Amino acid sequence: MKGKTLQLTLSYIVILIVSAIILYPILWVIGSSFNPGNSLSGSSIFPADATLKHYKDLFDLENSNYLIWYWNTLKVCIITMVLSVIMVCLTAYSFSRFRFVGRKNGLMTFLILQMIPNFAALIAIYALANLTGLLDTHLALILVYTGGAIPMNTYLMKGYLDTIPKELDESARMDGAGNFRIFWQIVMPLAKPMIAVVSLFTFIIPFTDFILARVLLRTEEKFTLAVGLYELIADQFGNEFTKFAAGSVMIAIPIAIMFLSLQKYFVSGLTAGGTKG
Repeated sequence: MKGKTLQLTLSYIVILIVSAIILYPILWVIGSSFNPGNSLSGSSIFPADATLKHYKDLFDLENSNYLIWYWNTLKVCIITMVLSVIMVCLTAYSFSRFRFVGRKNGLMTFLILQMIPNFAALIAIYALANLTGLLDTHLALILVYTGGAIPMNTYLMKGYLDTIPKELDESARMDGAGNFRIFWQIVMPLAKPMIAVVSLFTFIIPFTDFILARVLLRTEEKFTLAVGLYELIADQFGNEFTKFAAGSVMIAIPIAIMFLSLQKYFVSGLTAGGTKG
């Protein structure tokens, strides 16, 4: 009994420590966004003279491009998510349900590609975008994000599809269903948990990526949030750290909405996708 009590106590202590480590920087950013002035030196988590000035400045269309950056990011996020989910589902279904030459080598290639981050090919990506005329366009970002999301997510999706009994496919095929109908009406509805996981992963990428967007985008009107917010603190004589904090807080809203709307699928999707390969 004493051993269980000690174990439970240690578990709570660890949870509290981890929660503090996670929540402290979040609370600090939120508190800084309500502090007056532009410097973080006098900021506090709970400001005595809190103000909404920085949030108002962000939404001032005459003096700020924040809403343009926000729209650019959402556009890139949504299109990347849709294209990635379609490509990942089709590719994973092919690897899971069909046997063809190069199948095992293809899966191994996906595993290897997971170990190479996109920014490792920055020079090649920049040269290719410049050669194809896609430099300083959102299409270039979307294509890079979509291509980068395929290897890891395909492997996860394929592992999940392997858990769906193939007898369902055979029964539908006996009733006259073709491969695409089996894929769309039978397999995909059962794969909703993993589709939710892939959707969230690919939706978050443009919000969190800075390097690729900074290399490919040149004009301020086409910046994503990561690049645009960086410009607020990059100027040596015009650092606006508190406005940067306010902009960072606003980034969490669509991600939180996406996470909460798909939360019920995550546990089963992640655990099942990681059990078979």
